[in-house]
Amino acid sequence: MIGRIIDGLTSATTSALAVQAEARDPRATVFAGSHEEINRHFIDKEWSDGLPVVPPTVERVERFLQCTDLAADHEIAVMPGANLRATPWTIAVNGVMAGCEPAHMPILIAAAEALADEHCKLASIGTSSGSFPYVLINGPIVKDLGIATDAQLVSRGRNPAIGRAVGLIVRNIGGFRPGATYMGSFGYPLAFALAENEALSPWEPFHVGQGFDRNASTVTIGVTNNYGPSPAPYDTADKAGAQTAIELLAKEITKKTRLFNYPGSGPHSEEVMITLLISPAVAKSLADAGYAKADVRRLVFEHCTMRLGDFEWVFKYTTVMRMSLKERVEEGVFPKEFLGKPDDIVRVLSSPDLLHIVVCGDPHRNRIMVLEGGHTLPTTKLIRRKD
Repeated sequence: MIGRIIDGLTSATTSALAVQAEARDPRATVFAGSHEEINRHFIDKEWSDGLPVVPPTVERVERFLQCTDLAADHEIAVMPGANLRATPWTIAVNGVMAGCEPAHMPILIAAAEALADEHCKLASIGTSSGSFPYVLINGPIVKDLGIATDAQLVSRGRNPAIGRAVGLIVRNIGGFRPGATYMGSFGYPLAFALAENEALSPWEPFHVGQGFDRNASTVTIGVTNNYGPSPAPYDTADKAGAQTAIELLAKEITKKTRLFNYPGSGPHSEEVMITLLISPAVAKSLADAGYAKADVRRLVFEHCTMRLGDFEWVFKYTTVMRMSLKERVEEGVFPKEFLGKPDDIVRVLSSPDLLHIVVCGDPHRNRIMVLEGGHTLPTTKLIRRKD
C-alpha cells in the first residue's frame, strides 16, 4: 500500500493532470445557454450551493478585478483541501456567483487569505459534526459599504451575499463538496457574514484585540457547528442583573460545546475557540456594572463548571477517542481535579483566552449567542482597499 501511495503522489499522470489544470484559460467559456441552463449546469458540476447563481461572465469578473491592485492570476494562497490556487480571478468568479458587488472584492480576498492560513485549520472543516464558516468584518469598511451590524444582521443587505461567496470559495477553491469531503451528518447552513457594531460597543473592537489598529478594516474567518437559539438575559439593569448575563453565557457554553475538547492542557489546549455574540444592550449593562471585556471573559470562564459525574458521562458517550477520563488525566491532557468524586464541581474551559467577544445585533434587545468552533481558530486578516 505504501508503494502505491508513493506512486500515486509522484507519477507522471498526476503531474500531467496538475499541469493541465494550471494551463486552463480562466477566461475560457465553460458553458453557454439560458440563465436556467447555466444554473442547471453549475448544479450538475457541483459548482453551486444549490441556489441560483449569477453567471460569472468575463465582463462581470473583470468589474470585480477593478477593485484590487493585484493581477488577475496573482497567487493569494493555496487553499487547504484541494490545494488549488486562490487568485483574484477565481475569487471574483465566486463573488459574482454569490451576488456580491465589485466593492466587496477586497473583503473576499482577505477572507481567502484567512481561510488558507494554517491557524484557521480549514482542512478540519470536513468533520461529520457539521462545521461551517462565518465572516466577521471590522473597521471603517463596515460603514463605507453599509454592511449590517444591527437587527437580523446576517440576513440583511449584502451580508448574505458575502457569506455565501465565502461558502462558494470553500467549495470551489477549497474543494469541500457535501457528502464527499464535507461530511456533516445532517448538512450545513450556508456560510454567513456579520459585522461588529463598534459604535455601540463599550469596549475595544474585536480586531483591536487581535493586534490591528482601530482604523484598519479586517476580515475574521471563524467556524462553528451551531447557530442559535439566542437566549435573552432581560434582568440586566444593575450589577446583579449583569451577573445573570454572565451565568447565562456560561450555561450556553456548557450546553453547546463539545466539552471534551475544552478542559485540556498542553501546547494544543488553546486550539479551540468560542465566540460570544452579545447585543449592544447586554454589553452596555456589563460595562455599566464595571466590567471590561477581559473581566467578562474571566467571569464567564469561572462560571463554566459542571458536576464531574455529568462531565464524565458526556466524555464517555459523545467522544470517539475511546479512552477513559482517567487515562486522559494520566496522559496530562486533563487536570488532576478530573479524578475527583462524581459530585465535585470542575471547570470545563482551560482558559479565559478561549473566549472571544463580539458586540452586534439588535441594539434594542438583550440577546446573546454562543458559536463553538472546536476544529479551527478565528483568523483575522487585513483588508487592503484600492484607492
